[in-house]
Amino acid sequence: MSEGHIGDAIRSFLKTSSLKNGIRAVQIETIWEQMMGKTIAKYTEKISIINHTLFIHTNMGPLKQELVFQKEKIMVRINEAFQEQVIHDVVIK
Repeated sequence: MSEGHIGDAIRSFLKTSSLKNGIRAVQIETIWEQMMGKTIAKYTEKISIINHTLFIHTNMGPLKQELVFQKEKIMVRINEAFQEQVIHDVVIK
């Protein structure tokens, strides 16, 4: 039996798993305040990923506008955090 690290096994599983987007969304939520600041994090209701598109949900009109202007910045920061091209687009809802 081949010995390997549990981390390698988990990464391998996630590459092919349908759970990958859900786990990535949770990881983004975990670092969201650090990336975007306390105010934005406080009023962000939900973050999800579908087909490399990040969906950010908020009911605050002014925050929606601010996030629309920061779409590119959000994409770059998330992709840098994961050190791979995770997000191709951002949708504010």
